[in-house]
Amino acid sequence: MSIKVEMLRAFSVTAAQGTLAAAAAVLGRTPSAVSMMLAQFEKEVGGTLFETDRKSRLTPLGQLVLEESQRAIDVFDKSSDAIRRHAISTAGIVRIAAVPSATVALLPDVIEAFRAVHPDVRIEISDVDSATVRARVQRDEADIGIVSARPDAPLEGERIRSDDLGIVCPENGPIHRAHLDTQGASDWGLLSLEPLIANPLCELVDDPIVSELRFSSTLEARNTTAILSFVRRGLGASILPFDAVRNQPDGVEFFVPAHSVSQRELRKIRYEKEMMRAPVIAFWKLLDR
Repeated sequence: MSIKVEMLRAFSVTAAQGTLAAAAAVLGRTPSAVSMMLAQFEKEVGGTLFETDRKSRLTPLGQLVLEESQRAIDVFDKSSDAIRRHAISTAGIVRIAAVPSATVALLPDVIEAFRAVHPDVRIEISDVDSATVRARVQRDEADIGIVSARPDAPLEGERIRSDDLGIVCPENGPIHRAHLDTQGASDWGLLSLEPLIANPLCELVDDPIVSELRFSSTLEARNTTAILSFVRRGLGASILPFDAVRNQPDGVEFFVPAHSVSQRELRKIRYEKEMMRAPVIAFWKLLDR
């Protein structure tokens, strides 16, 4: 008999629950069935995994085996999920992890064009920050990633487009009025007139005032829709790219400071060691439209 994933799962759950009865309840098995599976597992491992029959303490070997068991279960579950997703969509699947502004401004047009040619392909969108996008691509949890970067940042992936970063603020609020008074000669210092709603894009602005305000900010959001909602409610101002606010809601103003202009690039990335499937290739190419 060889080690099976059911053994790993039974051992992991028992170690977490501390008793056979509790583990059996979680696993939907009888305590005797769980006990037998653990005995078989220890036989395959070749050592004792629990210090007592009560299963409340692991041996040193048990602790090491637990870490490997949890890692193996995680990989198995992710693979099982991927298989199920492919079964749901026989035509294939495209998993996209993208920064929020790209989800709002870029992806709708790309998805519309993609569906015109591949109507049966399943598309999954994750709306996350750039660091999480990179992590998901590296862990093969996304086929394509779209990140924000400064134009002078080290080359990563392929450039899609660039646009100006600017201040988004409440209409007729202190920042908006001060901007009008400058007659187009505003700078990032206007952000100090209202609380800053911090977000990862603030890191792309090379200005000491922005760095200081971000450090002291008491409100942070990573979703473009949420940021615009907070601004509209008068909770503060933030920094967003033009693409994200081109169809800005009522009650919100956007402008690009005349001094110290900052830009961001949208770049598409993928796991280089993974061969892209045909639907993924098609979506990847459409991102350059």
